[in-house]
Amino acid sequence: MASSTELTLLIIYAVAFYIFIIHRSLQISHDHYTKVYGLRPGWIFHRLNDVSDAQWRNFRGNLTILTLVFGIFTLVATACRKYGLKAKGMAAIWLLVSLAYLSYLHGACIIYILSIASANYLLVKICGRTNFVFLLWIFNLTLLICNRVYEGYPFSLFGQSWAYLDNYRGTFRWHICFNFVILRMISFGYDYHWKDYSNQFDKEKHIQRCNNCSLGRTCYQLLQERSLENNKFSFTIYLCYLIYAPLYIAGPIVSFNAFSSQLDTPQKTHSLKKVVWYGLRWIFSLMLMESMTHFFYYNAFAVSGTWKYLSPLDIFIIGYGVLNFMWLKFFLLWRYFRFWSLINGIEAPENMPRCINNCYNLESFWRNWHASFNKWLVRYMYIPLGGTKTKLLNVWVIFTFVAVWHDLEWKLLSWAWLTCIFFIPEMIIKSTTNALKVESSFGKFLYRELSAVAGAITITCLMVANLVGFVIGSSGINWLLSKFLQKEGLPTLGGMFITFYVGTKLMFHISDSKQKRIHNR
Repeated sequence: MASSTELTLLIIYAVAFYIFIIHRSLQISHDHYTKVYGLRPGWIFHRLNDVSDAQWRNFRGNLTILTLVFGIFTLVATACRKYGLKAKGMAAIWLLVSLAYLSYLHGACIIYILSIASANYLLVKICGRTNFVFLLWIFNLTLLICNRVYEGYPFSLFGQSWAYLDNYRGTFRWHICFNFVILRMISFGYDYHWKDYSNQFDKEKHIQRCNNCSLGRTCYQLLQERSLENNKFSFTIYLCYLIYAPLYIAGPIVSFNAFSSQLDTPQKTHSLKKVVWYGLRWIFSLMLMESMTHFFYYNAFAVSGTWKYLSPLDIFIIGYGVLNFMWLKFFLLWRYFRFWSLINGIEAPENMPRCINNCYNLESFWRNWHASFNKWLVRYMYIPLGGTKTKLLNVWVIFTFVAVWHDLEWKLLSWAWLTCIFFIPEMIIKSTTNALKVESSFGKFLYRELSAVAGAITITCLMVANLVGFVIGSSGINWLLSKFLQKEGLPTLGGMFITFYVGTKLMFHISDSKQKRIHNR
């Protein structure tokens, strides 16, 4: 009864909060739209549309051509499947179509992509049977840094006789997309290196516990952990994996083992009905994004710096709105490309399986944000570095790599190191609470309340880290603190904390409800 009353009160608070946020967001956008840039004429009620985010603007503007390539790619793949093509045959067809796609995107810069990919393949094939992991990382990290430092290597660097090729660099900067290719090259190297070692993965135990595998469908984890024959590590399959059109631009990231395993037999986890429903949900989410950018100019406020002149309450609203905009943007990008891949029979891990507003600790947030990247980091960095034995050290190495992988910017390194600092108390508290067993009702109540307070603190830390990393930069930390630690800002800070506390308690109820449904099956 008490739990039911608490849930009712929490829902009432949440509804009131979002009504207030929507009302105030509309008012801010109406009052200040002339002071921000990045707004363009929209199609909803003749309102201006916020296209200030370059990544979203490019994706939205090229959606028609992307969908055309999507359709052609799918028609070719479906026809080839009907003729019984498998493994090398399918890889060769997909490779040809993907090369045509890359030629449009990058023009003459495809020379760089193929040259680097070939060099990595030779390195893996020559040294892959030895303890070559150090060489693999040095090669790929050097490329990652040099690609950014030299801005994709102008052809003029190699002499004036090559300079004319700079006029044919395509429509999309190749070295931006190549960050994902580097992850795939490392994946190929590790999976080739590991194929001759005994696999600790217990297949039978996994099948018993996995809902998909127990029903005769093969899940992603089983695809990833299975050992492959030597012929699956051919240059054709490798190159197809690196530049596979549906996942090339933004992922999700799929391991080499999982990709190669699905060339013979298309994914069976998702039925056609589920895939179609997945596509319809994406269209609904796109309409949600269009509504958001037509009515709320969160990102335009952030990129133009106008929000710095607002009250602490309005700064919180804009900051909260920017994070939700970022979540929905990446949600749409990643699910579009995953949908394209699923249609063609290749399953990739789902990014953002949980909403940003349903994460109350750092570990679950990063597991559910760029989830496929998280799986990659666990498989190819966290476990090789020692796993849980050296967890406190691992997070610093991993998040520094993630920052450098995104871009060579101090604000991203600040984001990474802030996240690590916030991670340490959470890990210590978790290890302590796992060792303690709370038996009494009061003890359980107290533990739940303290967990809700810890969740509110964590959400605040997440907001700060992400705003520093992707919006205001490291130089903006002092400004942010000065705004909220002054007399005018303290009530807003208190309201934020109460709201995040309420949100965490709601997440507890959602989690409890899911556990009950699983238990009742």
